[in-house]
Amino acid sequence: MNIDLNIKKVLVIGSGPIVIGQAAEFDYSGTQACQGLKEEGIEVVLINSNPATIMTDKEVADKVYIEPLEVEVIEKIIEKERPDGLIAGMGGQTGLNLAVELSDKGILEKYNVKVLGTSIESIKKGEDRELFRNLMKEINEPVIESEIVNDLDKALEFAMKEGYPLVIRPAYTMGGAGGGIAENEEELRSIVKSGLLLSPVKQVLVEKCIRGWKEIEYEVMRDRLGNKISVCNMENVDPVGIHTGDSIVVAPSQTLADKEYQMLRNSALKILEAVGVEGGCNVQFALHPESKEYVIIEINPRVSRSSALASKATGYPIAKVAAKIALGYTLDEIKNS
Repeated sequence: MNIDLNIKKVLVIGSGPIVIGQAAEFDYSGTQACQGLKEEGIEVVLINSNPATIMTDKEVADKVYIEPLEVEVIEKIIEKERPDGLIAGMGGQTGLNLAVELSDKGILEKYNVKVLGTSIESIKKGEDRELFRNLMKEINEPVIESEIVNDLDKALEFAMKEGYPLVIRPAYTMGGAGGGIAENEEELRSIVKSGLLLSPVKQVLVEKCIRGWKEIEYEVMRDRLGNKISVCNMENVDPVGIHTGDSIVVAPSQTLADKEYQMLRNSALKILEAVGVEGGCNVQFALHPESKEYVIIEINPRVSRSSALASKATGYPIAKVAAKIALGYTLDEIKNS
């Protein structure tokens, strides 16, 4: 056991407003994480702008701030509370984006706040489309033919070369916000403009469309020593082309042969190690329905809607375990409770 005994107070960033039909999973994850931290005698400070959540109940955290999820507000809370650590991966995309911004602006360093669990560097490797694509090429994992663009002209150039349909994926957004499938130039112009507007780093990935392939997800975990497990895999009933948040997802997968299952599992664990995630991670694959050809769609280096499903389906509390890993526990030391 090698937990950091200097960590006595931790700030947990929630996910903010819940859109009807999505994002409630982060309340589930945040509540689990707070409970896991309090079990270890850690004082938990929570910020979340949504009072209609379980995690903002006074029994869940020691101190609750129902305030706007903005860097300026969080800095004031950090200045007042002086937490030793910050857990960002329980608040979905919102939490990750805020943690990266707090780090980039020097606020975490200014107040000597340690990012617990997955590091800022690893978050960027998983979230920045270009960094992630380059990393996949380094470890020989297949990615779809694509191009990172920061303006509409480059997207149009890629379309001239590859043709339609094309998929547009903005960087650092949640639930596919700002993205979509463009069937022609008019749709490409509209979606790219929207994606660039919604991406906090003004970056979108434009890629060849592989609509119709199977969409498979793996929920995996890693600790600081590199121990890794696959909690479960999931299969979208709808093929690639329907956003996973809009599709029916079945756990475990129903149509994979064992060779396909093991092939994708090994790939997910390899990616987990390369990115350096410490905690939970969701890896999304597209698998050709008639061959063993596959490509990596993307990863979420945090708990996601799939984590909630996987936890319910398996009885394994992913967010709670991720919080323990963030404190320094290894997977073999954590009991499933």
